[in-house]
Amino acid sequence: MAPNQFNKTLTQSFSWLYRGTSEIFPNQPNSDDPDENLEARIAKVDRPLRIKFGIDPTGSEIHLGHSIVFRKLRAFQDAGHIAVLIIGDFTAQIGDPSGKSEVRKQLTPEQVAANAQTYLDQVRPILDFSPEKLEIRYNSEWLSGLDLSKILELLATMTVGQMLAKEGFADRYKKENPIYLHEFLYPLMQGFDSVAVQADVELGGTDQKFNLAVGRDLQRHFEQRPQFGLLMPLLLGTDGIQKMSKSLGNYVGLLENAQDMYNKLQKTPDSLVEQYFELLTNLPLDQLPGGARDRQELLALEVASQYHGEEAVLSAQQAARAVASGRPDDADNASEFSLDTIQFPVKLFYILNSAGLCSSSSDARRQIQGGAVRLDGEPIKEVDRTFNSPNELHGKVLQVGKRKFVRLVE
Repeated sequence: MAPNQFNKTLTQSFSWLYRGTSEIFPNQPNSDDPDENLEARIAKVDRPLRIKFGIDPTGSEIHLGHSIVFRKLRAFQDAGHIAVLIIGDFTAQIGDPSGKSEVRKQLTPEQVAANAQTYLDQVRPILDFSPEKLEIRYNSEWLSGLDLSKILELLATMTVGQMLAKEGFADRYKKENPIYLHEFLYPLMQGFDSVAVQADVELGGTDQKFNLAVGRDLQRHFEQRPQFGLLMPLLLGTDGIQKMSKSLGNYVGLLENAQDMYNKLQKTPDSLVEQYFELLTNLPLDQLPGGARDRQELLALEVASQYHGEEAVLSAQQAARAVASGRPDDADNASEFSLDTIQFPVKLFYILNSAGLCSSSSDARRQIQGGAVRLDGEPIKEVDRTFNSPNELHGKVLQVGKRKFVRLVE
C-alpha cells in the first residue's frame, strides 16, 4: 500500500494537529526520525495511525472540558487515522489518582457500565462512529485476565521513587495523606492499555503526562514502537478562574438543553472567549468579530449548535435576546423548573433559591427588595410573598434581573 494513500495531510498544513495543543512529546521538529517527530511518523508509516484516548466512566455526565480531547480525536479521524477509544471499565473501579488529594471511591461494575453507555451517547455528536474509523475497546478485555506474574512484571518496570515523583502522590506523601498500593497500579494499567492496542499516539489532558509517559516506557519494555503523547489544556470554567468542573458548578454539560447551553456560553468571560473558540470550534481565529458581545454570541451559537443543531440554538438565541431586552414573555424556550419538588404553601424567595436564580435565600430576599424579581414581567417587591398552589405559578416566567429566568412547570 503506498504511503501517500494515508498521508493526504502531507500536502496540507498540520494546523489541525497543533490547534489548541499544549504539548507533543517527544518533539524534535527538525528530525526525520519517526520516533522523535510526529509529522515524520505520519509521513513514513504506510497505514493509518492508531490514536488512543482512554476514559474512565466514573460519572454520568461529560462537560465541554472533556470534549476538547474528543475533538482532537475527531481531527485525527478526519485526517485518515483510527481512533481507539478505550472505556476504562476495569481502571474506573480503581479511579485515576491524578490531581487527587485523597483516595478515590471505588465504583461497582454496574455503575461503571451505566456510566460508560451515557458517555458514548454524549460523544456521538463529536466522533465519527464509522467502524473503519473508530474502535471502542474495554480495558477489562486484557486487564481482568492479568495473573500475578504479569502484574509483578508491570510493577518491576517502575520504582517507588518514580511513583512518588508523580504530582498527586508527591503532594499526598508530603501531607502524610495515605496512598494505597492499588493506586500505584493505575498508571501501569493505563500504560498497559497502550501496549494492548498498539497505540501510535495517546491523547490526554496536561494532567495526564505521567500516565502517557508510562505507556511509552511499557511499550519499549514489550518491544513495541513507543507512542507519542499529545496533551490538551484543561479548560477553565465559566467563572474564568478554576478548571471546568461539575463539582464547582462552573461547567457546561453536553446533556444540557439548547437554551441552558447557549445562555451559559454567551456569558463567557472576555478573557476566555478566544481560548474557547480555539478549543471548542473550528472557526479561524483571525476571522472572529471585533465586538466582545458579538464574539460571545457567535461562540454560544457555534458550540451549542454542535450538540443541538442550528435551528434549536437560533431559537435559544432569540429567547436570550428577548430576556436581555426585558421581554421574558417572548422567551418561549426558557429553561424549565419543575414545581414537583416544592412543598406548598411556599414563599417566593425559596423558589428563587431552589430554581438556581439566586445563590441563597438571603440573596433572593435582597433581589426581591431591590426590585430585580419579576413574574411574567410584573415586578414583585413583597419579600414574604407566598403562593398556596402550583396553579398560581404554572407556565409563568420567573425572572431575576435581565438575564436569569426560568419557566415554572408542574
